[in-house]
Amino acid sequence: MKVTGTNSTEYLDAYFRRIHYEGDRSPSLSTLRSIHSLHPRHIPFENLNPLLRIPVKLDLSFIVEKLVLTRRGGYCFEQNLILKFVLESLGFNVRGLGARVIWNAPVDAITARSHMLLLVEINSVRYIADVGFGGATLTGPLELKTDVIQQTPHESYRLVSMNEEYRLEVDLRGAWKALYRFNLQEQFPIDYEVSNWYVANYPESHFVTGLIAARVDEDCRHTLRNNEYSVHYLHAETEKRPVTDVDDLEKLLADVFHITIPEGHNARSVFQRILNNPASGEPQRTQ
Repeated sequence: MKVTGTNSTEYLDAYFRRIHYEGDRSPSLSTLRSIHSLHPRHIPFENLNPLLRIPVKLDLSFIVEKLVLTRRGGYCFEQNLILKFVLESLGFNVRGLGARVIWNAPVDAITARSHMLLLVEINSVRYIADVGFGGATLTGPLELKTDVIQQTPHESYRLVSMNEEYRLEVDLRGAWKALYRFNLQEQFPIDYEVSNWYVANYPESHFVTGLIAARVDEDCRHTLRNNEYSVHYLHAETEKRPVTDVDDLEKLLADVFHITIPEGHNARSVFQRILNNPASGEPQRTQ
């Protein structure tokens, strides 16, 4: 995943233009916080490739082309691999980790280790970074400390000790909700390749059966689940509305989520199928 030379510089500059970052490039906590806040505002979470049966490739050049050079987004492996590349290029000490998603599942559920996050060390202090968990993704890094409430530019989060693991929880309007559980075992490219192939190709994967999109704004989060569009405001009630037809859906993807729909993959017919039967693709977990 590490790239050196001209391509590395070009990719880095293109990424910073994509997320509108013009700040310092030193490997500091301030830099990490700024990048982590801007990334989910400008690079949406979405699953159009698996949904439309387009391969999800984890080579850096493909990720840069998709997430950085065009109006597209991706899910956890793509999002956090590009962030890992950027942070390493700036001199950060970064390790890739894997997590078991327990969103809408019991906290002790044994799910597949199908989510990617990052461990970043700055001046001997360790932080969790993750820009790829969809509608509840972090908008700032968390120090790797348990049982301490930590505020991000959006919600509050906490890490809970769970035997030899950590459990990440988010405060949603006064109720703590578990996102995933993880340990500090380093994950390598082959680990992500296997997990990525599974979630992008397994017939019952919610990335294959349903439509998911998410993007962060300054005071809210936008989420799309099949035929339901929601705006989750930080200091006001959530607003929801149904998506009525394919034209409405495509306009939402373009105007709200800033996603260009791939051409030549029967997207409109796939979207119509989902709108006709949204329950068939209802996602149980987000990653």
